[in-house]
Amino acid sequence: MKDILLKKIIHKPFLKLLCHQFSDLGKIGEMKHRNRELMKKKFITQAKIGNNWIDNLGSFELISPVDGKVIGLVSDCTPKEALWAIEESQKAFEQWKETPAERRFEILSLWAELIMKEKNTLAEIMAFEMGKPVKEGKKEVDYASSFVRWYAEEAKRIYGMTIPPSIASKRIIVSYEPVGPVLCITPWNFPSAMVTRKAASAIAAGCTVVVKPSEHSPLTALFLVDLWDKAGGPPGVLQVLPTSKPEELCRTFFDDSRIRKVSFTGSVPVGKALYEQSAKTLKGVLLELGGNAPMIVFADSDLDLAVRETIQAKFRNAGQACIAVNRLYVEKGIVELFCNKLVEETKKLKVGNPLDEETDIGPLVSEKSLEKIRRLLSDALSKGGKILYGGEAKGLYFNPTIIRINDPASEILTEEIFGPVLPVLSFESEKEVVRLANSTSYGLASYIMTSDLKRAFRLSHALQFGIVGINDGRPSCCQAPFGGIKESGIGREGGQWGIREFLETKYLSFNLE
Repeated sequence: MKDILLKKIIHKPFLKLLCHQFSDLGKIGEMKHRNRELMKKKFITQAKIGNNWIDNLGSFELISPVDGKVIGLVSDCTPKEALWAIEESQKAFEQWKETPAERRFEILSLWAELIMKEKNTLAEIMAFEMGKPVKEGKKEVDYASSFVRWYAEEAKRIYGMTIPPSIASKRIIVSYEPVGPVLCITPWNFPSAMVTRKAASAIAAGCTVVVKPSEHSPLTALFLVDLWDKAGGPPGVLQVLPTSKPEELCRTFFDDSRIRKVSFTGSVPVGKALYEQSAKTLKGVLLELGGNAPMIVFADSDLDLAVRETIQAKFRNAGQACIAVNRLYVEKGIVELFCNKLVEETKKLKVGNPLDEETDIGPLVSEKSLEKIRRLLSDALSKGGKILYGGEAKGLYFNPTIIRINDPASEILTEEIFGPVLPVLSFESEKEVVRLANSTSYGLASYIMTSDLKRAFRLSHALQFGIVGINDGRPSCCQAPFGGIKESGIGREGGQWGIREFLETKYLSFNLE
């Protein structure tokens, strides 16, 4: 039924265009053979524990979404390796917390330099293991490196304070100290930036870090820890444990009181489960969970700018981002004009082999992701939705899709899509669209397109989201706090707020009598 619904609204001119957009998919095999053997020499597949690259473990197959083929056998860590890593992390912490800030700065700065030198290699690794186009992967490496450079400087700026006492003979001093060993659980969609955003801030604070990368993208994290070693990073300060059994491995970390903080990026259900597990040893948790980002386009906005920012905010990384636009609300008087402009610009996006420098959108990460998108589209179409562009896939390569929504009860409006599908609705008043935008349990990112400064301030206050992009579809940067409210998480990453997550406050009271 869902295939019939999809085919009904796809006309011959579109099919011709679709064939053009997917035309390079036949070259994937050719490019794969040309690049695979070269890249295999650069892949690091062993776990890193302490000063050791671990070879004598079981392994799991890493399947590339580019062509569905195995690209490597990766170390499959178990609770035994988790306990070993905790021991190494605790041992390294005793020395790293005493390391002068200037030395932390030097090591982190060199790590950032090495990451930038290996930009092309990292981009190709990401293309192979999770399907990100190389030109987008290079931008991610820039982004990833920016966090390391930022926190290298922040390591020198962990300032304490003195507070005037109420008793003349006393002195009050407040200092900040590292919390201890940290577990960072990173997602597959930004496999370099999510490692550096979490790890660099913790390391700068004086903590040691164990990274548990996604089973879909462990190679990037392993390559990054190798660069950490080359930068002179001490053994045990940064470790990487890939696994195909994350629940089993993570339970070991959560049960051990030596791990004092957990930073997790992922789904709401998993985040809630980890939050509950942390209570056993009263660990601190930093949770960056899902999103259902609205973008609101008013008639007074610069429509060309709004179209460009919408495309950036929606189709970057094939829509597989927690701050990707999930719902597009366009003021009723301009909805037809705006949709026409949006479709024309979306047609220019090239879907294809992520190893091709001209590709804009690569494959979805898995068949599970593809099935979810098909289900959401089918539900929307069955409730009167109309596809304006797209709606077809070839393997895991899904064409960017724009769909007008007729029924507000459509599942596509309430679930995180995590794919290149953009639902469009119209609105008539500011009050109405604020209500619609806030009608979600998520609260991560939101976007406003308007030229009215007063309106921008009003809506920024009214929208219940941790991030508000005003005429800006790309709000993420190393200097700013990234995080959400409601079910989108706890805590913030980035900027001065990111390093605070890994510091404990200590109060010293001196009696000078």
